Amino acid sequence: MAVTQTWNTTELVAQDKAHLLHPVSNLKAVRENGPLVMVRGEDVFLWDSDGKRYIDAFAGLWNVNVGHARPELADAAAAQIREVEFVPTFFGLASPPPIELATRLAALFPDPLNHFQFTAGGSESNETALKIARYYWWLSGKQDKVKILSRNMAYHGIAMGALAATGIPSYHEGFGPRTPGFLHLTPPYTYRNGEGMSEDEFVAALVRELEETIAREGADTIAALIGEPVQGAGGVVVPPQGYWPAVADVLKKHDILLIFDEVITGFGRTGTMFGMQQYGVTPDIVSFAKGVTSGYVPLGGVGVSDAIHDALSTPDRMFMHGFTYSGHPVACAVALPNIDIIEREKLPENAARAGDYLLGALRDRLANSPHLGEVRGKGLMTFVELVADRKTKAKLDPSLNVSARLTKATRDRGIIVRPVNDGIAIAPPLTIQQPELEVIVNAIGESVAEVLG
Repeated sequence: MAVTQTWNTTELVAQDKAHLLHPVSNLKAVRENGPLVMVRGEDVFLWDSDGKRYIDAFAGLWNVNVGHARPELADAAAAQIREVEFVPTFFGLASPPPIELATRLAALFPDPLNHFQFTAGGSESNETALKIARYYWWLSGKQDKVKILSRNMAYHGIAMGALAATGIPSYHEGFGPRTPGFLHLTPPYTYRNGEGMSEDEFVAALVRELEETIAREGADTIAALIGEPVQGAGGVVVPPQGYWPAVADVLKKHDILLIFDEVITGFGRTGTMFGMQQYGVTPDIVSFAKGVTSGYVPLGGVGVSDAIHDALSTPDRMFMHGFTYSGHPVACAVALPNIDIIEREKLPENAARAGDYLLGALRDRLANSPHLGEVRGKGLMTFVELVADRKTKAKLDPSLNVSARLTKATRDRGIIVRPVNDGIAIAPPLTIQQPELEVIVNAIGESVAEVLG
């Protein structure tokens, strides 16, 4: 469907190059070439300012779970703005939407995750989760339990604590010394770390490293382990099925909290409402964002267990943590019908079906490529790992600038994906159907052939 051009692309690009700083972008390239300006969306599609249509095969930033331009979400935001646009949750204040959303989330998350503090996004959520873990132990009289365990290849955000937990080196370069007290473990990255081992042997090796780290550091100094059920921005690392139950058992034995970062995996993306349900493990603390509003309004949050809530709310003292927009009524008002859509349209189930199809189709399409390392994923979190040599798994030479070239090649073919970490991440809206999945598969196949041969 064509869209009437109402934008002056040349003018927008000039203004962007003159004034806008783009996160996680090559600013030199943006300054030279300008951005791709999107002006309209509908379901899984986006249109740029020149009227070209694309499949949004990355769902914005993993977050437009229900697709673009849902009128009921726009109506919910407008209605709440007309009623009251802002009420803080500081100082014992509240408004109906955050109360209703916390109640709804308590019914969605498994027990005992029944208590919620809201934020404006994923970094704030993980910052909150880390601080609550330390605060919980401080209130419990164990002030030395402050260290945080994380994994290499993990992404938890760019606030200073969340950044320290992030295990992707490029996010740290140039930003000064890391916040102390964070330790990184080997990720459950079977393709490179588990070679020659059975699944059980690989899990045992990872658990052994965890036990050795706890013994070396001392369990009485470790507050929590934070982990994504499926690692996202680091390359969609899908752990073996037995990994999380084994890790949870070790943490429980040593009285260390488990934090699940469900910022990407939450609200249907892995094929269940939450990523934790894929592994049958319930954490002590959970962080979320992105899919809770499908990106229509910034919102995130943290859920804590009954035991942690009791510890936080028993002392007669102020809980000195929060953000201006914690529990923003407009964002929470949008989250409620967004969750209705996810449940009513069975989007987690569609994510499971579509993800299985995408995995199989990409494996078939790229089967003969000498540069295919692995296609992996869970639900609609999919990653195509590309290598210099299939047999040796040698990494691509960074000087080839493969990421930028794949970005251009895929956009030329009308799809928006995220070339990253020697490969391509694909995470379309959970509403996507097979015809659009076939377009994505073909575009990726053609792009890999064009760029790598």
